[in-house]
Amino acid sequence: MILLVADTSGKNGSVALARADPAKPETIELIEDVPLAGGTFSAQLVPQIAGLLAKHGFGKAEIGAFVVVSGPGSFTGLRVGLAAIKGLAEILQKPIVPVSLLEVVALASCMKGRVLATLDAGRGEVYAGEYEVASNAARLVREELLTRHELVSMAEGRVVATPDEILAEHLQNTGISVSTVDPIRAEMIAEVGYRRLRSGESVSPEQLEANYIRRSDAEIFAKTSS
Repeated sequence: MILLVADTSGKNGSVALARADPAKPETIELIEDVPLAGGTFSAQLVPQIAGLLAKHGFGKAEIGAFVVVSGPGSFTGLRVGLAAIKGLAEILQKPIVPVSLLEVVALASCMKGRVLATLDAGRGEVYAGEYEVASNAARLVREELLTRHELVSMAEGRVVATPDEILAEHLQNTGISVSTVDPIRAEMIAEVGYRRLRSGESVSPEQLEANYIRRSDAEIFAKTSS
């Protein structure tokens, strides 16, 4: 099965093709990962997808499923990325698997039990996701946006997983134990997505929603102005 993997959650993004073998469900072959420059996702995403397919001799109909990062992250980036995937999936009648970056971090930590996965959210804030991890699967307990001070209080006596070196250093300086994971890559997202697909956790285009966690700047401005 060919998976199309898209991540437009950050300043920069990526689109990738990956191959999943039902006989080896834990092994994902990354065919190619193409970076997307931030700020121009709307102009790049669909042409890059078309170029990737053509380069490797695939037609659109050969895409078996779409794996897309649903958040947390940039309001504009997620909105653009999810809109493009919704359109393609609707045309091709293929399933979509939304993936949280925090879930990817939790699984990449290789820890079991309750795992606190974190990502730097900027503005002195942190995306935090608490997951129950067992047997290469993660069950969401809660995800929220915290200040760094709130995260330190929440993480006391626990191990925090993060791919962000600056955040890891900050936490370690406050006495928090940290498990630093590798930077998130397309194949890591594909692995989580394919696992969810096999478990029947796909959605239709109309069901796909972004997991912003943080409100958009427009919403924040509206609230402070009222």
